Amino acid sequence: MSLYEPTRFGALNLSNRVVMAPLTRTRATEDGVPTDIMVEYYRQRAGQGLIVTEGTWPVAEGKSYPGQPGLVTDEQIAGWRRIADAVHAAGGTIVMQLMHGGRVSHPDITGADRVVAPSALAAPGQTRTPKGKADMPVAHALAEDEIPTVIEQFVQQARAAVAAGLDGVEVHGANGYLVHEFLSPVSNVREDAYGGSPENRARFAVEVTRAVADAIGADRTGIRLSPQHNIQGVLEEDDADARATYTALAEGLAPLGLAFVDVLSAAPTGDLVQHIRRTVGAPLVLNSGFGSPTTRDEAERLVDDGWAEAVAVGRPVIANPDLVSRWQQDAELNAPRPELFYGSTAEGYTDYPTLDEVRAAV
Repeated sequence: MSLYEPTRFGALNLSNRVVMAPLTRTRATEDGVPTDIMVEYYRQRAGQGLIVTEGTWPVAEGKSYPGQPGLVTDEQIAGWRRIADAVHAAGGTIVMQLMHGGRVSHPDITGADRVVAPSALAAPGQTRTPKGKADMPVAHALAEDEIPTVIEQFVQQARAAVAAGLDGVEVHGANGYLVHEFLSPVSNVREDAYGGSPENRARFAVEVTRAVADAIGADRTGIRLSPQHNIQGVLEEDDADARATYTALAEGLAPLGLAFVDVLSAAPTGDLVQHIRRTVGAPLVLNSGFGSPTTRDEAERLVDDGWAEAVAVGRPVIANPDLVSRWQQDAELNAPRPELFYGSTAEGYTDYPTLDEVRAAV
């Protein structure tokens, strides 16, 4: 098995095993509509075997950041159709990350009168709103009879993604957002069927993923997890509890026949990640680069040595739209410009040169 070999995840055809990780870039309009520069950004990166889009909200209440795109309105759907068409024309495969931000938000960002979460707790720290920095608000704890509505929001977004021409979806169950908030005993202090035991805390993630898979096909559905990432107040510091929780989640996902499971972890070859892989039984996409960028050698080793079927890469893909070609040639890389990762213009977004352009300029 080689990083540069094609493969198939369910209904998804990958020309190689380098996956563009979901990357927040905040280039949508104020109303969450994809822009012309977003079309170009994704088109440029179609050489990765699979593109996972930036986290995209299923309802305004689930929007976490100004400039984050949505997939609810006709205008948003049309914008994503342009992106999907551009990626396909360039030979790529693209899935949408379905992201409800949960308590990681603010009414000044969403225009809604509340943020929601499993429990009435605030995420730590502050966030940037159009009006400036603000403390994270205390969330509205979703009542048990409100949960089916939230699940349906994910389902409708998944259907819209397929209608817009994307090849599939990834449920965002990582990084401290809504689905992940249910998994942690620190952010989820419920005492009903969705809280308490590891099995109950895993229930929401399983139900969302099952509902999405039922709606568009499990062969077009993946999920992203970040076990024990301990981010945004979603803490999983008890090893035994984390293993029990992710075992319950993996056992709940296993019967679905998902296209892939995408795991962000600083210990990608560790027991917990590989246990999740074995239990779910779906192709594994590994992402080890949250603390530091994934290198060519690491990505090749993870696939060549059989730790994963593919590797998700973030910052190197931001800076090198033709990353796969560069890695295959062991060629020089552009340096990322992190001060421009978030913004509203093409600078630091679509102006990174390809290898051919770099060499032609010498």
